[in-house]
Amino acid sequence: MNYFELFDLPFRASIDHTGVQKKYIQLQKKFHPDFYTKLSHDEQEDAENQSAHINKAYGIFKDKNKTLEYFLRQKEIIEHDEKFNLTNDFLMEMLEINEAITEKENAAELVNEWQQKLEDEVRDILKSQDHIDYSAEDLSRLKTYYYKKKYLLRILDRLAD
Repeated sequence: MNYFELFDLPFRASIDHTGVQKKYIQLQKKFHPDFYTKLSHDEQEDAENQSAHINKAYGIFKDKNKTLEYFLRQKEIIEHDEKFNLTNDFLMEMLEINEAITEKENAAELVNEWQQKLEDEVRDILKSQDHIDYSAEDLSRLKTYYYKKKYLLRILDRLAD
């Protein structure tokens, strides 16, 4: 099942999140298992499965990082548990951020600066209206962005602790 189709969303790396909750509620009203209690066991099971897909899709589409990850997985650009090699320059910058965390310096500011820099690098791709417009280079840039952003999010989680 393709969650973009389920939610009537364009197949893109970045979506307009404003209508996602409304579509979620609409789908749950249609497929929630509680509405199928008087039907056959198979129909109840189908409703439960559909509701589970709707819940999972909603969890993906309400988070832009998960949306990007799902898109890249659908395009077979990233794989589960993939070992992606980040550039040495990026890793050295992250080492500086980790040192700043240890020394309780301006780590959050550094992470935010890096997040902004990463977003600036792919903003034009994320604003593209259709995935057909994505070149192989665009998809490669999105993949690199995804893994760098994932790295930064782990650092932010450490800062929160």
